[in-house]
Amino acid sequence: MASDRSSAGDPARTLALLWGVSAEEKPGRRGPRQAKSPAEIAAAAIAIADAEGVDAVTMRRVAQELAVSPMALYTYVPGKAELLDLMLDTVYAAMPRAVAADAGWRARVAAVAEDNRALHRAHPWIASVATSRPPLGPGVMAKYEYELRAFEGTGLSDVDLDAALTHVLGFVQTCARMAADERAARQDSAMTDAQWWEVNAELLARVFDPDRFPVAARVGTAAGEAHGGAYDPDHAYVFGLARVLDGLAALITSA
Repeated sequence: MASDRSSAGDPARTLALLWGVSAEEKPGRRGPRQAKSPAEIAAAAIAIADAEGVDAVTMRRVAQELAVSPMALYTYVPGKAELLDLMLDTVYAAMPRAVAADAGWRARVAAVAEDNRALHRAHPWIASVATSRPPLGPGVMAKYEYELRAFEGTGLSDVDLDAALTHVLGFVQTCARMAADERAARQDSAMTDAQWWEVNAELLARVFDPDRFPVAARVGTAAGEAHGGAYDPDHAYVFGLARVLDGLAALITSA
């Protein structure tokens, strides 16, 4: 499905949409102003995705929100694939940017990670979209430029710099997906993690043999008591980010 990944539509039409030109038009030239702007269309689609998930975004549904016919919407956006790229580029352009220029590289990279974590919190659906081919719009390029600058002065080669950023963003995305899974489990069961384990403790005690799995029993008990459940998204993020930064520090030292 086109909604599973970015850049699944027609490249020329997508780039024209993102950069505000027609597919046949040279940059800097504009035609008549349309009744609905790409920003308005993106905002409507993003609001649907934020509330209901990206699968709820269809051309018909967005047209309804904008009070236009589905066929009319296609005169602004070629299709669902291009719409998804427009949504991504829009949220990337609006992403908070907290990096202080005079901070050390570790603080700058940590700020980039936190900015992306905030982005995922605001728009949980983006974690489910594959972006190995990102939509190369102004929002994507501004985000990439901002994030790369966090590594400036580290001595990494350009190739390693790009790989280091990819590593950080991959970690944040994984944490975002797991946090979303934890929220979904809590909503589906109408119980917190601690409440779920308490309800199922008696059954677990009957089937789980701590003598057979002594390390799992010891560590699982300690982690459960510390986190109030099997998984704490905030602890996983803080612990994991520190390890990611430690690994990058070793790479930078050897550069």
